[in-house]
Amino acid sequence: MMSQAQSRQGPLSGVKVLDLSAYIAGPYACSLLADQGAQVIKIESPSGDNLRNYPSTLASESRAFLGVNRSKLGLVLDLKKPQDLERLYTLVRQADVLVHNFRPSVPKRLQIDYDILQAMNSRLIYCSLSGYGRTGPLKDKAGYDQVLQSMTGMSAMQAKPDGPPEILYGSVVDFYAASMLAGAVSSALYEREKSGLGQAVDISLMSAALAMQSTRLVWADSEPREVGRDMRSGGITGIHPTREGHIYISANTPHFWQALCQKTGLTHFADDPRFETVRLRAQNKDLIVPALRQALSQKSALEWEELFGEEVPCSAVRTVEDMFDFPQVLSQDFIQTFEHPAAGTFRALQKPYQFSRTPCSPAFAAPMLDQHGETLRETLDRQREKPTSE
Repeated sequence: MMSQAQSRQGPLSGVKVLDLSAYIAGPYACSLLADQGAQVIKIESPSGDNLRNYPSTLASESRAFLGVNRSKLGLVLDLKKPQDLERLYTLVRQADVLVHNFRPSVPKRLQIDYDILQAMNSRLIYCSLSGYGRTGPLKDKAGYDQVLQSMTGMSAMQAKPDGPPEILYGSVVDFYAASMLAGAVSSALYEREKSGLGQAVDISLMSAALAMQSTRLVWADSEPREVGRDMRSGGITGIHPTREGHIYISANTPHFWQALCQKTGLTHFADDPRFETVRLRAQNKDLIVPALRQALSQKSALEWEELFGEEVPCSAVRTVEDMFDFPQVLSQDFIQTFEHPAAGTFRALQKPYQFSRTPCSPAFAAPMLDQHGETLRETLDRQREKPTSE
């Protein structure tokens, strides 16, 4: 695994990343960088990333931890101990990127704030991921995915008509923040090629939650407070029951609407002026949906999916387990078999990026706590001692 990490291929090959983050957003951002060829060292406290302790049906390791920490080396450093802090400083002098998700007040206390580390390495891209950003009244408040969903309107928007607010599970804010962070790192590295200088990069879960709602965060001066902001087109667009299973249908364009009517036998709906536009179909959904569902009840979701083909955008509702053997997923080599010292053999996602000229190396399993610590610490200590021995 050490050699795998040191000989990564891909567009970020040669980039060294120090991952001091925990939970999902920061660690997954660093895995995305590793997917693109960066060498990533995950640096944990002696107690480890708390995500390791999250509930999991895997006995040896958290499924979530394995999922968001692929292709990293594992190193434990206790930054409260001078020797380990010096080891981190040695790494910083060699690194291109450092990522952490401490609250804004913590890095200075640990002596790893931007000013200190930038003085050691002027080319360092220093990435802070926080709940609410580095300024403002909430800057030192702990932020989590579903807290931000609730705060920024996402949960209210997920509510069904006349129903309570609902959480969208799957850590969507965390994963979007991870993508934003990985993209920002790439931009900062590109700019460094021109200026020769690193810089501080700040991403927050709040900024990610707001960015995900860019279609809703538009408020004209003439509009009242309560105005329809939902992007759901209503009516036929959505999940419907079938004879067996459920199917999602999206038929908003005239072409797809006509095809849906023909395929389901609702040909008399196709030219009905009451259903001519998406807006009219949404207004008259009480006339359309019962008839559509009656038609859909004649076949299974998989049968309808095959019948609709490319003429009606749709998908049978599948489970995540189905994705491990789904032909489209396998065709792009997204699933790889991993070997882990404790978890054993498992299949999981790898390199969601495809590059024609700089293909990425295969991923490798997330590290156990301090899995590579002994080798890394010995190497760092030799590097620190070398100048005084010459």
